[in-house]
Amino acid sequence: MSSPWRTRITDPLFRVICALGVAQITAWGTSYYCLGVLAASIIAETGWSRSLVFSGFTAGLIAIGVVSPWAGKLIDQYGARAVMTLGTALVSLGLYALSRVQGEIEYLAVWAFLGIGMRLVLYDAAFAALVQVAPSRGRLAISYLTLFGAFASTVFWVIGHYLNEALGWRQTLVVFAVIQLLVCLPLNWFGLAWREDANKAATPADKARAARDGPALTGAVRRMALVLFALVMSLNGFIFGVVSVHLVPLLEAAGLTAVAAVWVASLKGFAQFAGRVIEIFFGSHLRAMTVGRIAIGVLPLSFVVLLLAGGNLFAIVLFTLVMGAAQGVITIVRGAVPLALFGAEGYGTVLGLIATPVVVVNATAPALFALIVDHWGWRAGEYALLVTCAASWIAMELMSRWYERARRR
Repeated sequence: MSSPWRTRITDPLFRVICALGVAQITAWGTSYYCLGVLAASIIAETGWSRSLVFSGFTAGLIAIGVVSPWAGKLIDQYGARAVMTLGTALVSLGLYALSRVQGEIEYLAVWAFLGIGMRLVLYDAAFAALVQVAPSRGRLAISYLTLFGAFASTVFWVIGHYLNEALGWRQTLVVFAVIQLLVCLPLNWFGLAWREDANKAATPADKARAARDGPALTGAVRRMALVLFALVMSLNGFIFGVVSVHLVPLLEAAGLTAVAAVWVASLKGFAQFAGRVIEIFFGSHLRAMTVGRIAIGVLPLSFVVLLLAGGNLFAIVLFTLVMGAAQGVITIVRGAVPLALFGAEGYGTVLGLIATPVVVVNATAPALFALIVDHWGWRAGEYALLVTCAASWIAMELMSRWYERARRR
């Protein structure tokens, strides 16, 4: 084996990214995305309304937002390894409990419990874990990890579909619970046992990244930056909360047939992956704030394309690809910008504080957007999305200028 490959394979960060990557695909696919293939079967068996079934998912998201500050502090205090292992056990228990529910209140309560477990194992926890493993290369690690996450729905919607056809939705959830214990739990526990050598000298690339972002903010400036970035991410949380649920009908309203809308919507996942690859190769040479400004600035342009599409297939595909790529990069920005602004110390707590408003907005966005569409139509909904992402871009630009002045002072 050549020396560069031997060095890479023995690098603790390489091992952790591989372990967490597989665990993240599995964790997202079996919990966050499970209703994508199981909702219809749940509705058919129980007779519950579609809104009630998806209200369970909303309850889970709200639980994530409520416990996020507490979860971030736990990660900083006890380490991501212990917290993510505990979270995996909770998700497994929650999935098993979900497979046994009979009543509506019980269903909603189990989803809230499942949300607590998801907060301890999904991206925010995993980002903090990577920074604890390799503080000097946290941003790069976050970028690579999100490449794995892009495949979660693709892989587990297929697996879930076939399991559901063969076993039914309840037994599928039992299988998912077992997968959590057999796959995610050992990967999180053993994968996070590695640590970067604290005595290892920083490479020129590490020093260059640190010089680009500058020292961590402190005091009142730190608190203001935290509030501003939470505002930016919350506005984006509305956009992506809507897109995650309403993308197919949004494309139909833009002029596509139902079949074409599904086909075009499926391109979003590939665009997310492509956006993250581009960020790794080109964005790594830019400051995290600059990458955020570019990605968030592209979003309003994509929605302008949608508004002007007039049913044109090429324009709607272009919207989907650009929007998806921006979403893929903004996932990285959500972890990379706080690391650049606030440093590795207390990083888990910082992510927890930012996540609370973001997740709550994300959870309520689909219902609020549906209300807008019901009262004023799809065109009004498209304008609402454009105004929101334009507001996010303006907030990001104002934050960037404020941050530059604060750094100079």
